[in-house]
This record gives sequence, structure tokens and C-alpha cells, in this order.
Amino acid sequence: MEKLKNNPLIKAIGTQRLVALLALIVIYLAFGIMNPRFATYNTMVNIFDASYYIGFMAIGICFVIATGGIDLSIGTVLTMSGLVAGYLSVNMGFPIWLVIIICILIGTAFGVVNGLLVAKMGLPPFIATLGTMMLSKGIGSIITGAQSVTWKSGSDPEGWYRAIFKIKTESGLLIPTGFLFLIAAAVIMAVVMNKTKAGRYILSLGSNKEATRLSGVNVDKYLIIAYIISGTFAGIAGLAYSTIYSTLLPGGGAGFEMDAIAGVVIGGTSMSGGIGTIAGTMIGVFIISVLKTGLPFVGLQTHYQQVATGLVIIVAVFADVYRNRRKS
Repeated sequence: MEKLKNNPLIKAIGTQRLVALLALIVIYLAFGIMNPRFATYNTMVNIFDASYYIGFMAIGICFVIATGGIDLSIGTVLTMSGLVAGYLSVNMGFPIWLVIIICILIGTAFGVVNGLLVAKMGLPPFIATLGTMMLSKGIGSIITGAQSVTWKSGSDPEGWYRAIFKIKTESGLLIPTGFLFLIAAAVIMAVVMNKTKAGRYILSLGSNKEATRLSGVNVDKYLIIAYIISGTFAGIAGLAYSTIYSTLLPGGGAGFEMDAIAGVVIGGTSMSGGIGTIAGTMIGVFIISVLKTGLPFVGLQTHYQQVATGLVIIVAVFADVYRNRRKS
């Protein structure tokens, strides 16, 4: 066992990330065996489609969880960003390039608000982001008049934005270009977390906030940065969701954050803070996406996916608690 732990490959990947990667492979193969129609190219594209909005939210909230905090607002901020931006495009004629920027900036604005509430006003992250979750949910409905919003189709002259996440060739082949976008974002943010001063200080906040403060670090600044990152990626997730699924419903998005949090925790980020892994988060996101896509293939509907996700979260958090107890 000791030899296994000291294996260079396992050390490089990380035990929990390796377990998550193996679990992803096993789950995918299991669905393919139970229903051969699952192991097709189109199903793989559907898995990627489900992974985009979860993945972007997960990248952002990974930074918040690494501080020992939480952001419950990302799901409704995703929906609000897509609703408001789509409304500006369809009902008010805003150009699509400006709509894309606005969609992302709405998320950033909520990230700033969350950061200020937690860092400057001293509110518990759970309460602060629960409040902004309700705010974003209500504001989106008010601005759109409680009406659903459908973004412009690919046949529209301004429908070029859809190629960011998916291209359909003349032969009907679907190319999931969003996968490259998601992986590029993950690589960049992994570098930010592990190789930059901001990333190291954010991780330090989760390890020991008071010690970080006493060492001369402006803890409020880096706490706010973590929430801004989370909000910005919620806005990007809103763009991804609007591009793939087109229609957004007022008051929606509540519960999306749980898929993102599950991906982060499954991947090995500690809920108590101090440990964050973007690579592991991506593995966790694809586990959730495979479950969401695969369960209907074996005759189980969405509510079963929620049960499966809940069980996976419990196991992942238990593993994190057990790991922390062994360290202490």
C-alpha cells in the first residue's frame, strides 16, 4: 500500500483525482454496456453540451470553495445573465457581440456584490449568496416581464455566436467546439490558481485566514477576487447555456449550482478550504455530465440523477473529511 502511495504517477495525479478519473471511465463504460446506443458520437456531443455550463460554473466556484466559502448564487446568476442578455438582443436589438459582453459582465457584477458582502460586511458566505441568489432570480423575472427568452437561432445573421460552442457541418456532423473553449479556460485558471500570487493567497485563505492576515496579506482583496472569478464564470456559463439550449425560463437556475459544487468536490477540492484543483474539477464535471446524459439511456429520469449526484457528493465529502482527520 505504501509503495502504491509513493508511486510517481499517483503522486503527480493525486489519489482522489485518480479515483475520480477511474470512476468516470467505469461509469461511461457501464452505461455503454447497459445500452449500446449510449456509446455513440452524438451521445458524446450531448455529454459535452451538458458539461459546458456546469464546467464554467465549477471553475469559478472552485476558487470560492478553496477559500472555505460557498457561492449559492451562480445557478440563478447564470439564468439571469442569459435572460437579460437575450432580452436585450431579441427585444431591444442589441448587437450580439455587445450582448455576449453584457452577459458576462452581469455575472461579474454579482461576483463583486458577493465579495463585498462577505469580505467587507462580514456576512457568512451561505447567507450572502443565498440573498443574491434570490435577488438575481427576481431581477431576471422583472426585467423580462416573467416571460421566457429564446436567443437568436443559428440561421439568423447574428447567430454566429453558436459556433463558439457547436458547429454543424453541411453533412449534419456536430463538432463540439465548446470543449476546446472549456479546456482552455480550465488550463488558464489552473495556472492562475497554482502559479500566481492571487491563486496562492486564495488557497492560503482557506488554509488559515488569520495567519494569512498576520503575514501582511490583504485578505479582503483576495476574498473579493475569488467571488469575482466565481461570478464572471457564472456569466460565461450563462452564455454557454443560452447557446446550447437557446430558451431560458424566468425563475430558473436554482439547483444548477449543486451540479457545479458536486463536480468541484468530486474532483478533490476541500470544502473546508485550502485545497483546490481545477484538473480534478473537470473530471468531476464530466462525471456529473455523464450521469445526466446516461441515466435516461437505462430508463431512469432526471430525479434519479439528483439522487445519484447527492450520493456522490456525500461520498466525496466524507472522503475529504476522512483525509483532513488523518492529516490532523
